Amino acid sequence: MNVLDQLNSPLLYVLCGGIILYIVGMCVVFLVRAYRAGIALGMDKTKLNRAITSSLTFSILPSVSILLGVIALSGTLGIPLPWLRLSVVGALHYETSVADVAARAVGLSGLRAEEMTTTAFTTIALVLSLGIMWSVLCTIFFNKRYTASLEKRAAKRKSGHGFGDEAMTAMFIGLITAYIGSYVGTLFQIQGGKPVCTGQYLPLVTLCCSALAMGVFLYFSEKKKCSWLDNFSMAGAMLVGMAAAVVLGMLV
Repeated sequence: MNVLDQLNSPLLYVLCGGIILYIVGMCVVFLVRAYRAGIALGMDKTKLNRAITSSLTFSILPSVSILLGVIALSGTLGIPLPWLRLSVVGALHYETSVADVAARAVGLSGLRAEEMTTTAFTTIALVLSLGIMWSVLCTIFFNKRYTASLEKRAAKRKSGHGFGDEAMTAMFIGLITAYIGSYVGTLFQIQGGKPVCTGQYLPLVTLCCSALAMGVFLYFSEKKKCSWLDNFSMAGAMLVGMAAAVVLGMLV
């Protein structure tokens, strides 16, 4: 049995599936309680049912990008772990980037199925779990106080943007810049004191195609008032980038 077969073993499916079913059960319980609370408050059943239907629709469409993330990671980490991570607490950009960093830290050249070992998988899973757990713990112990602080600042602030919004934007730009820098670093390397092109331009082409696709989605969403496209922008940009990488890989 190879490593990938072990990562897709029935035991892992049972363990991960059990956790996901528990989360689904919690969602159903809160849904029923919220619906009953709405009825008790005198809300119209038709409006409640319409809200459930619309929420379900707008939850399924953006989750296409999450499904693509599970598919992308399943080739090296198996299906159960990515399925669990991206279904419960993980984030798409976090899982892929941190998994790749952890893989390189243990000596792999990246997330490659042929290089994956059980030791590397265990390390990647541990790093993913330790890295994301702090958001849950901080939410449990500090969210109430933090939310109250934000409400006080929002009451005093005249503009619609606060420090949190600017900080998230800055962190996202920094993350993208770091990726672009690493891609450029793989394309050009210093040999003998001179920059030499290694020919590893596939990540940059994929990045450009995805960015162009996202720009098209944003144009129609904001300029042409097609706000419904927001639900497809992430998944669409990922699909375009993946398709470009596959086509370019076949041509080259």
